[in-house]
Amino acid sequence: MGRLILKDIHKKFGKDEVLHGINIETEENQFLILVGPSGCGKTTLLNIIAGLEQESAGDILINDRRVNDLSPKNRDIAMVFQSYALYPSMSVRDNILFGLVNRHVPKSEREQILQDVAHMLQLDHLLDRRPRQLSGGQQQRVAIGRAIARRPALFLFDEPLSNLDAKLRVEMRTEIKRLHQQLKTTMVYVTHDQIEAMTMGDLIAVMNDGIIQQLGTPDAIYNDPANRFVAGFMGSPSMNFIPVTVCQGDGTVWLELRGEGQSVSRLPLPPVLQSGLKSAVDRQVILGIRPEQITDPGSAREGSALHTMELMVEMTEPTGADTLVFTRLNKTPIVARAHPSTKLVQGTNTLLSFHMERAVFFDPDDGRRLA
Repeated sequence: MGRLILKDIHKKFGKDEVLHGINIETEENQFLILVGPSGCGKTTLLNIIAGLEQESAGDILINDRRVNDLSPKNRDIAMVFQSYALYPSMSVRDNILFGLVNRHVPKSEREQILQDVAHMLQLDHLLDRRPRQLSGGQQQRVAIGRAIARRPALFLFDEPLSNLDAKLRVEMRTEIKRLHQQLKTTMVYVTHDQIEAMTMGDLIAVMNDGIIQQLGTPDAIYNDPANRFVAGFMGSPSMNFIPVTVCQGDGTVWLELRGEGQSVSRLPLPPVLQSGLKSAVDRQVILGIRPEQITDPGSAREGSALHTMELMVEMTEPTGADTLVFTRLNKTPIVARAHPSTKLVQGTNTLLSFHMERAVFFDPDDGRRLA
C-alpha cells in the first residue's frame, strides 16, 4: 500500500522557483529516498507531499487518489520530524495515542495498537516516562511509534536521525529499514547523508537546485551516475575526477596519464568505452573512477580492463577495513583503497591497479555523461 505519484511538481516562493517539474512514481511498499545538499528543495518537496506547503503546479497522488486539495490530516500520511515534535508534558503512552484519541478510535482498539507499537519498538518499559527522561534514540522511537499508530498509507521522514550521534544513527538506520519490511508500506525519507540513502533506499532521487538529477536504484545511482554531480555526491570517499586527454592510434583509444615525477603512461580503454569516446578524441575529458577501483596489485581483481601504474604515496589513512592512499595523477589529487596489510611508505612510490570496467567520463564544461 501507499503508492506515491508526483506529476510535474513546481514550487515558487515569490519570483524564485525552487522546484522545477518534479516527477516521481513509486511502486507499492517502496522506500524512496530524497537526497541532496542543503537548499536543493528536498524538504520543500516533502512538505508539499504532506500538505504543509502548497505546490505552485502539478499533481500529487497517494494510492491513485489526487490529494492536492486535501488537508494534511485527510491525506492518510504520518510524518516524523527532525526535532521529534513530542509533547513534553505527556507520557510516552499519551504521545503515541494522541492522534488516535483525536480521531475517536475506540479505547480497546487504541490499547491494542499501543501494545503492538510498544512491542515493535521496544518501548514497553518507557510508556510512563516523559520525553525529557528519554535519550535521543528513545525519543526518536517514540516519534516513529506515534506515526505507526496512525497506520497511514504513507510515512514521511524529514532527516529524523540528524540529531543522533554516529553510533546511534547506524543503529536507527537498521531499525527503520526493519520497520519498513515489517509494515510493508511506502516510506519517503529526506536526508543529505548519502550513506543513509545508499543503505536504506529501494529508490533514490538525487536532487540539486530543485531538479531531480537522477532517479534510480542504489546500484544504478552508484555505478551508473547520470552526470558528474550525481557521481561526486554519492560515495564516500567521493569519486575521483581526473582531467585526461583522449588519444587514438592503431585502431585503439587510450588516455594519457602522468603521476608526479613520472613519464606519460598510456591507459588503454575497454571496447565499450572506446566506442563511447571516439567523438572526444584529441579533447580533454574528465575520467571518473571510484577509490575502490584503484587498489594495490595484491587486492586487484582479475579482468581484461586492468592497468597498473607506479604512483607516489603522499599520505595514508588507515580505516581498519582498508587503507586510503592519497596520491596525484595528471596533477590532480586522487584517493585509492588498499588492503590494510599493504606496506605503504609516505614519499615513496607504489604500484596501483586501475579497474576500468566501471570507469565513467564527463564533459569538463557542463558535467554531462559522455561514456
